[in-house]
Amino acid sequence: MGERMFIEGNEAIARGATVADCQAFFGYPITPQNEITQWFAREFPKMGRIFVQTQSELGSINMLYGAAATGIRAMTSSSSPGWSLMQETMSDMANAELPCVVIDVQRGGPGGGPIRHAQQDYFQCTRGGGHGDYRNIVLAPASAQECCDLTQLAFYLADKYRNPVVVISDAIIGRLRETIEVKKIDFGPMPDKDWAVTGKGRHKDGKRRVVEHAGDLFARYPSYQALLLNLDQKIKRMQESELRYEGYKTEDAELILVAYGYTARVSKEAVNMARTEGIKAGLIRLITAWPFPYEVLRQKASQGSRFLAVEDSLGQLVDDVRVAVESHTEVGLVNILDRHMPTDGGMILPDKILAKIEVMK
Repeated sequence: MGERMFIEGNEAIARGATVADCQAFFGYPITPQNEITQWFAREFPKMGRIFVQTQSELGSINMLYGAAATGIRAMTSSSSPGWSLMQETMSDMANAELPCVVIDVQRGGPGGGPIRHAQQDYFQCTRGGGHGDYRNIVLAPASAQECCDLTQLAFYLADKYRNPVVVISDAIIGRLRETIEVKKIDFGPMPDKDWAVTGKGRHKDGKRRVVEHAGDLFARYPSYQALLLNLDQKIKRMQESELRYEGYKTEDAELILVAYGYTARVSKEAVNMARTEGIKAGLIRLITAWPFPYEVLRQKASQGSRFLAVEDSLGQLVDDVRVAVESHTEVGLVNILDRHMPTDGGMILPDKILAKIEVMK
């Protein structure tokens, strides 16, 4: 049994990282993820671990590059504008095959936008964000417990594939307080890190290790195409092995909602309300925003199900739903314009989703 705590999602992320043996955190303050940075600033020095408040988000991500190159578990966190600044180095780390974890607690945009909740980073997180051909596994917690558990999973998957892993949260999940159990999860043996830059005297062969992101500059691969082939194979392995989702009342569902994060919790309540009206609704909740459950949705579409994407943006997730069903069925959308009030404090609530369900039934 782990330790039971009543904490918010942002702190749960920090505690999950700590029990996952994260040794270094680099961060710059930005709302609404400041509680993560604050926790590491207060607790990591006491543990003899590394905390650095950087001069900017650019400093954070590049320090993360350096720490990850040594093979230790390290992370950073930010919110939407800061996440945008990190994208060039995210691309570099994918090329250099550096395992690390990056948390994005989403807020409104575009640009600086409001500092409250939104889900407008879906494209940027699931499509890479930086330049070039790469993908990151994107984990999407919908509770404080999952903030803790999926952060631990993120470190394991980063090491497994030697690739950055993103945890995409939102301000509601980040600030929501719930009772959780903080315990270390055993995902199995760790892969060897003989590639890490730890000094040639620490390697059995006595040879220096080099980490770089120029493809074949130091003959890490015999050619640029060999690098791309490796990345392509890695992406396919992640797609085949790391898809995670939750199906809720989908067995007989004629209308299936698709959502992640806080909107998935709201959508589950809307499904329950629809069921009381005799409407056969269900929910597919994304646990990985990437890989995406294209085949799952495709099969449900072939069985006659229709779909309703629910997201706190103008419409990004809905594009993946449309791709999955291949125009064979109707796809509706509940989006940020359906909030219960027009200010940045508005939320998508179950009654707005139910109203759309009733129109589509």
